[in-house]
Amino acid sequence: MSQSPLYYSIIVPVYNRPEELNQLLKSIALQDFEGEFEVVVVEDGSQRPALDVVGQSPLGAKISYYQKNNTGPGDSRNYGMLRAKGSYFLLFDSDCILPKEYLTTLDRELSSGYVDFFGGPDDALPSFSRLQRAINFVMTSKVSTGGIRGGSSNRFEPRSFNMGMSKEVFESTGGFGVIHPGEDPELSMRAWKRGFKSRLIPTAKVYHQRRISFRSYAKQVFKFGAVRPILERIHPEFKRVVYALPSLFTLYVMVLVLCVMLTLLSILSIKFMLLLSIPLILYVGALKIDVLLRSRSIYLTALTVAALFIQMGAYGLGYFISNLKLRSSSHKSAEELFPQYFFKVESKVS
Repeated sequence: MSQSPLYYSIIVPVYNRPEELNQLLKSIALQDFEGEFEVVVVEDGSQRPALDVVGQSPLGAKISYYQKNNTGPGDSRNYGMLRAKGSYFLLFDSDCILPKEYLTTLDRELSSGYVDFFGGPDDALPSFSRLQRAINFVMTSKVSTGGIRGGSSNRFEPRSFNMGMSKEVFESTGGFGVIHPGEDPELSMRAWKRGFKSRLIPTAKVYHQRRISFRSYAKQVFKFGAVRPILERIHPEFKRVVYALPSLFTLYVMVLVLCVMLTLLSILSIKFMLLLSIPLILYVGALKIDVLLRSRSIYLTALTVAALFIQMGAYGLGYFISNLKLRSSSHKSAEELFPQYFFKVESKVS
């Protein structure tokens, strides 16, 4: 496997987000990296194209721009990688902002400890809204995710908002599949099967400014939960009990609510209800301490607790319903059962 000096191609799919793309491109233009890189922007059938943003970018000749029909973010990343010139591809969502040292830090990490593909963590800037910061806390805290998204792992599943892979990985796997969401862990599983190695690079951090409300967050996380059993059917060797925990958490909270009602009706004792509540009290308390120490904000802590229940409930419900449907219709393919999670693509270099 080649470990020669890397030439980076930054791939950015964009769909109706010219303003956010503008911020990302500005942050790329401010990189203190002295090596060679290019930027490939792929417009995924947007009604609000970002052509003017790209044309006005200070990146100049470093940037190329392609327009295509809407076939989803995974296929758009493939489209960009097929046209990229580099030997190592860096993938970002259009709503990310890079610290100025991102490329320098990453290049140092890959030069000293090369890896076939990697993922980096996300964080929030102080200028982000309190809701954005609360959702970031709950999606990155070890208390709420167990480090799945941001902690250390010998076999890390990168997320495509901040992900890199060698050209060799892309050519061997064919890139992202047609499932969405879930295209990034699905690609990781296929890459592992081909013998490629992945890891988390904690210093390769981006700022992820999700444009989201609690309602849209619940819908998004429900989909994340729903596609995990589909991935487990496709790649059963990578099934992990940890992904079922939000469903168990949701069931536990539902039982606890029922017990509170029975206690109010004097059917159960207050002592029993309090004993049953202890795990939840300790868990939520640990999250509160984590957020308070990091944010020093009581209001932000309250928002984060609300985001925790939304995340656990929506993910757990999606995971449970999807599992039930797959088990009750085992003779049908996942694509037949869940057509809403699969894009139809056309994609090869023309």
